[in-house]
Amino acid sequence: MAIASHSVSISTSVENVWEYVSQIENWATMVPAYKEHEQIDEQMSVWTFEGNFKGLKKTVKMELNITEFHEPSMIRFELKGVTDNFTGSGEFTAEEADGQTLMTGTVEVNAGGLTGAVLSPVIKMVLPKVTSRLTEKIARQVKREEAPVL
Repeated sequence: MAIASHSVSISTSVENVWEYVSQIENWATMVPAYKEHEQIDEQMSVWTFEGNFKGLKKTVKMELNITEFHEPSMIRFELKGVTDNFTGSGEFTAEEADGQTLMTGTVEVNAGGLTGAVLSPVIKMVLPKVTSRLTEKIARQVKREEAPVL
């Protein structure tokens, strides 16, 4: 099992963070190696990623199912591999303090089956980078959308 978490402080309200993060399509495109996604309903979507690892091109599809919405501070989700045998979960949380919002993204992935022994070390290496980049990109986008138009 691999788990990664990253926090970033944003000089905005928790409501502004929620407004952005509560719309899955806003952050789907920010995940590194993103190719496309299909929104099935309000909770379920299928995401496709395409990346290169050590010269090998790999396409991965997964289901993302939103399991909890607690406005304005938390979204929890579950992951399930469609093309590969893995499961996982994650959450975005937002806590407001002193005019800032601390947003934290956490993702946990567990590879199973015969490929689990091969996938687990790769996931453990890649997951912290992906979680950090995604959280930072969301923070920058929230700030950009809040910036006044001159």
